[in-house]
Amino acid sequence: MRCAALAMVALLAFGWTPGLGDALGADDLIYGYECSKGLCRKVELSEENFASAISLPVCRLFCGSDIGTLWPKPTGVVQLEPLMRQVDVANIEFQMPGTKDKLWKSTEQRWLDLLEAKVPNRKILKKGGYQLNIIVNTADAGAPMRLQLNTDESYALSIGSNSAGQVTANITANSFFGARHGLETLSQLIVYDDIRREVQVVANASIADAPFYKWRGLLLDTSRNYYSVKAIKRTLDGMAMVKLNTFHWHITDSHSFPLEISKRPELSKLGAYSPSKVYTHSDVEDIVEYGRVRGIRVMPEYDSPAHVGEGWQHKNMTACFNAKPWNDYCVEPPCGQLDPTVDDMYNVLEDIFSDMFKLYNPDVFHMGGDEVSVACWNSSASIRNWMLERGWNLKEEDFMRLWGHYQMEALSRVDRVANGSHTPIILWTSTLTDERYIDQYLDPARYIIQIWTKGNDRVIKKILKRGYRIIASNYDALYFDCGGGGWVNDGNNWCSPYIGWQKVYQNDLAQIAGDYKHHVLGAEAAVWSEQIDEYTLDNRFWPRASALAERLWSNPTEGWRQAESRLLLHRERLVENGIGAEALQPQWCLQNENECPVDAYAQCSERLWLSLSLVAIVLLCACNKQHLKVCE
Repeated sequence: MRCAALAMVALLAFGWTPGLGDALGADDLIYGYECSKGLCRKVELSEENFASAISLPVCRLFCGSDIGTLWPKPTGVVQLEPLMRQVDVANIEFQMPGTKDKLWKSTEQRWLDLLEAKVPNRKILKKGGYQLNIIVNTADAGAPMRLQLNTDESYALSIGSNSAGQVTANITANSFFGARHGLETLSQLIVYDDIRREVQVVANASIADAPFYKWRGLLLDTSRNYYSVKAIKRTLDGMAMVKLNTFHWHITDSHSFPLEISKRPELSKLGAYSPSKVYTHSDVEDIVEYGRVRGIRVMPEYDSPAHVGEGWQHKNMTACFNAKPWNDYCVEPPCGQLDPTVDDMYNVLEDIFSDMFKLYNPDVFHMGGDEVSVACWNSSASIRNWMLERGWNLKEEDFMRLWGHYQMEALSRVDRVANGSHTPIILWTSTLTDERYIDQYLDPARYIIQIWTKGNDRVIKKILKRGYRIIASNYDALYFDCGGGGWVNDGNNWCSPYIGWQKVYQNDLAQIAGDYKHHVLGAEAAVWSEQIDEYTLDNRFWPRASALAERLWSNPTEGWRQAESRLLLHRERLVENGIGAEALQPQWCLQNENECPVDAYAQCSERLWLSLSLVAIVLLCACNKQHLKVCE
């Protein structure tokens, strides 16, 4: 019955019977689609089937799936009636909470831009249709317009149509961020019908939805290679489309210091690749607000005490900067670490932190703490003397004590610029987070640990057992720069092979955390930029980041095979909105649903090897039957 109803979607929706003769020219479509046994099948258009033929986007909304083409999959009830209404794109009305401030106005305009991207050619768009009324209500109009760890991102969406030529979409939420997510879902229930040349919306629908994990992010390293503001905004656009909510900006490293610091202009002057490759205060404020409109926190990371170099070279506040041979002191050139024994260094840090808190207004702050090298600090005579003067030795535990000293002093400067707000702090897994040291130096009430080791690393549960909250970025599933050629040696890069979207989708955080899953905030995928820049960025993130988004929003119990068909269509949405997402399969596979599943080759190969094995056994048995039990 569902497929039969779907076949009549167009006829029921519009009350008229188009013919092939309604075509406008020689560029008209040859194919349409019909729903058959839960799959959208391509059919050649003719006078006989034109009235009931439907476009691929309409077919995929209803055929064989209760959630249509929504991405990420909603976590609550989804009801979609297989009936479409033409939308009069010139007659769309918004009713937003209270007075329309800048944030709501920007949100409305972005939604209209999403709609505009669906229409390939306005000149051939059929006029008329239903008026679309979009009514947004937030339960707490006074709630902070700043994403926080306790922000309620849930929403409910209902769509109804009437005989007066109106479709009304009602979105209710407890925060701006939930309401924004509801608008995102609504945009996915509106498609362009290329057979009838009109924009259509699902006539009647009801959806309740909320994210499974609070922290759903992407990390971008803008130090090793610079990214324009435009490229960063494009990443935020993609994140908004899939309800990712955290852009982790790894803005500096030993390679460059591209951030303008008001009291320390020499840092970017000496540390940026060029004067044109500096993020000004205006740039950062623009990106932060751009993200907020899209429901995204833009969180800065100042990685230290390691991964520091360019920009600091004339301050006598670092150790082993650009030391040779580099692999004695760090994991990649150029090396560099802050010298924790220089008191004035903490004043420079305070000025950096001060600008970051003013520009980003972070609810969570990342202090790095990655890959600190004992050999680097031990190479400095002044550091060794400072430690010996205090009765310390020069063993690993003593250098961890030095690191603990640095972390305590640096944290006090964070608290000073944050007016004592005790902002939660994130640190990477490292020697300091090892069970030998973590209890001594890091308070679980204050620190969140970001995991970058493998998902099966035993240290993860040891950290969780101590009460620390974690964010997963296990490199075996979430480092999207993996799979390239080496750059400090030949062969492949250190974390090869390439990570397919399927592995990202299957990266179940509950399995990683075991009994401590309630301490998992969420996850981030990372693009470290040694061999990536803005010209290759999009296809590194997308659509694999979409697979991460569904894992974190929906925490699906089904495997990736049930999501594959939706992801192919979602990838088209990304491209439609100017994001250069990687192609996953030939377009033929998109147009011929379920004809080329990813595992088909593996199944074929398995059958081939089984056949060859049987042949081999038969031949062996023929020659040595008396000696082989398998022949019996």
